[in-house]
Amino acid sequence: MRALVLTPKFKKAYSRYVRRDRRLQDRMEETLRQMQADVYASSLHSHKLSGKLSELWACSCGYDCHIVFAIEGDPETSQEVLVLLDIGRHDEVY
Repeated sequence: MRALVLTPKFKKAYSRYVRRDRRLQDRMEETLRQMQADVYASSLHSHKLSGKLSELWACSCGYDCHIVFAIEGDPETSQEVLVLLDIGRHDEVY
């Protein structure tokens, strides 16, 4: 199980995105649980980004909802940590 680190930008974008449609919250929370269990699960459509975001990854949490994140190592536990950077529509996060 990977740890999730939510950045202030992610938290703000998450609350703004959920405010648009409260029904999305359950879907997003399920996506976060899946990410913790297996970030490479086919249902997440995780993929490495390119260009100026080439160090980052993204996954899908619905039709037009994407989560941008980084995979980092925790030096204390030697475990992978997912740093959640942004969430929103394609045009908002890329």
